[in-house]
Amino acid sequence: MDTKPPPRKGADFCSLRYGLALIMHFSNFTMITQRVSLSIAIIAMVNSTQQDDPLNASTEEPLTDTFRHSSRSSEDFKTRASVYQWSPETQGIIFSSISYGIILTLIPSGYLAGIFEAKQMLGAGLLISSLLTLFTPLAADFGVILVIVIRTVQGMAQGMAWTGQFTIWAKWAPPLERSKLTSIAGSGAAFGSFIILCVGGLISQALGWPFIFYIFGSIGCVCCLLWYTMIYDDPMHHPCISAREKEHIVSSLAQQSGVLSSLPFVAAASCTILGGQLADFLLSRNFLSLISVRKLFSSLGLLLPSLCAVALPFVASSYMTTIILLILIPGTSNLCDSGFIINTLDVAPRYASFLMGISRGFGLIAGIVSSTTTGFLISQDSESGWRNVFFLSAAVNMFGLIFYLTFGQAEIQDWAAERTLTRL
Repeated sequence: MDTKPPPRKGADFCSLRYGLALIMHFSNFTMITQRVSLSIAIIAMVNSTQQDDPLNASTEEPLTDTFRHSSRSSEDFKTRASVYQWSPETQGIIFSSISYGIILTLIPSGYLAGIFEAKQMLGAGLLISSLLTLFTPLAADFGVILVIVIRTVQGMAQGMAWTGQFTIWAKWAPPLERSKLTSIAGSGAAFGSFIILCVGGLISQALGWPFIFYIFGSIGCVCCLLWYTMIYDDPMHHPCISAREKEHIVSSLAQQSGVLSSLPFVAAASCTILGGQLADFLLSRNFLSLISVRKLFSSLGLLLPSLCAVALPFVASSYMTTIILLILIPGTSNLCDSGFIINTLDVAPRYASFLMGISRGFGLIAGIVSSTTTGFLISQDSESGWRNVFFLSAAVNMFGLIFYLTFGQAEIQDWAAERTLTRL
């Protein structure tokens, strides 16, 4: 009996995606060493016990000691050339400045990832961080303010690099290999912390504290060269990828896309059922009035998806966050089924079908207008176009919500009340 051959898998460790994980491992290694380097070097930078100038002490010594001083010149340079009077409070500000920079880029980096290629953003972040690391010893001579500024900008650059990694993995990592690939890449941070703590003090003692910055800054520049020459944003455009590996990655992601495409409908159905149950529960227990329940679920069904839509352009670098928001938008919007959508049954039960038909007609018109508007916006610029689509949909939702909260009612209207006929 004929049997179908099992589907071929892409090569594992001898593949471009694992090469990408290895390069990203060294990128994370470099960034963490550059981040921790100041913590190691500052011990020598503020060592007040080494401020005495041996040249002043040597003026009263005999000339026969000149050779001895010459042999110690390199060591004297290391110990007295750059020692700074930084208080513990100042050191604390310097240490925390890089964290402030990272925090400042948490949201903008996701936005930038949607505009620029993730490869360019991560590479630029790594390059800027490396160049600033090389410049740190010189900046220390100019003053502590410049050091704080450099560390803050360095944190912003590293923040862009950290978040840009996940955008790349969204296109390169098959679903069943994401844990392995991301763990290989992420372990570079732990390995870098181990290395800088082990050798940082030795470098400072043997060569001087500035060489901590020179060595790891130079390593970062070399890593940037590897990054820009060997990494591409997606496997489809990589010139060296094999057809077998490309097929494996694309087919794996396509299979996952089919499952993900169904999740918004699952969320919508779940929210519809749960919303109806919760609305009737609130009414049966007299927790809220009828109009309060209708306005509550209308608010949830319009406000929550609007917030998710507005947040989407700013979290584009996070694959998982983007998927969650795209699932929540249609899911939470169905909470309106317990809000204004069934409000016609409250205000005019006699004409509920007629009114529902009219509202559905307006909904179809809105669908036509929104499709046309979306096509126009993304035809101008696909990146900014989708961002404008999300913002516009949120604005329309907010307008509708404000209108309903202002004029919405739940009592049967006079024109829709049952009229009893009396016989003479």
